[in-house]
Amino acid sequence: MTAIRPFEEADWPAVWAVLEPVFRAGDTYPYSPDLSEAEARRLWIDQPEATFVALDAAGRVLGTFYLKPNQPGLGDHVCNCGYVTAAEARGRGVARAMCADSQAIARARGYRAMQFNFVVASNEGAVALWRKLGFEIVGTVPEVFRHPRLGFVDAHVMHKKLAAD
Repeated sequence: MTAIRPFEEADWPAVWAVLEPVFRAGDTYPYSPDLSEAEARRLWIDQPEATFVALDAAGRVLGTFYLKPNQPGLGDHVCNCGYVTAAEARGRGVARAMCADSQAIARARGYRAMQFNFVVASNEGAVALWRKLGFEIVGTVPEVFRHPRLGFVDAHVMHKKLAAD
């Protein structure tokens, strides 16, 4: 069972241990593979409205996600999230649990929709999971991501309405 709770300062070393290999691989997030730890912390912890961790029964960090307004001002009723699962926890439902919790949190905070602005098309596992969880591909931007092995690949904009009319 995965428990999800708000990020605490003491979580940072474990969160960085989850984020660093994903960012260094350069195949799912547009961040530079040589992103510094300080910059990663700014992007993942300091800038978002809130950051969360997914923990196993022993309290080990299995994944992390952030939640923030997708746009300022007149677009702040739609949120954006980013998710990273630890390599050893992939395939165990952690990303699914984080996405489900993020939607509940977003609804409770008054967000009407969730939008992912840059889902790398070659990240087929993520695209498939988000679609299973009700997200639609509302647009595809051609060749906007420089994948380290595949070259230029597309990125999807994915969206899910959270609030009833």
